[in-house]
Amino acid sequence: MKKFLKEFKDFAVKGNAVDLTVGVILGGAFGKIISSFVADIIAPPIGFILGGVNFIDLKINLKPESFDAAGTLIGPAININIGLFLQNVLDFIIIALIIFFLVKMITNLKKKLKLEAAEVNNVDKLSRDQVLLTEIRDLLKNRK
Repeated sequence: MKKFLKEFKDFAVKGNAVDLTVGVILGGAFGKIISSFVADIIAPPIGFILGGVNFIDLKINLKPESFDAAGTLIGPAININIGLFLQNVLDFIIIALIIFFLVKMITNLKKKLKLEAAEVNNVDKLSRDQVLLTEIRDLLKNRK
């Protein structure tokens, strides 16, 4: 049992597991923000353009609710919820675009840092070469 607990502790404390956990938690919170953005900011103008219809409530009614003579519900309505589907598609597109731009920014930043590091290394190499050339020149001067 101690071995299992030690292995679990090693796994849980590793950077990858912790990073993944933080990513999942932030991703869930980010998803809620995007869903709210689509439902509360993007959907109302689209509904307005469609003639005052609540965008999220757009649906195709396949079968209406059915009631008996006493008014008791016999069967629920069967709908195709187009508005909810479109909201989820917009959520996905916005999240995908934001992730794309974040990955692109991080990639560009990494490239920039690699170029800066390469330039620093090249300067060091050039200065070593210059030092060696200077020493060779001085040796040749002293030789005469």
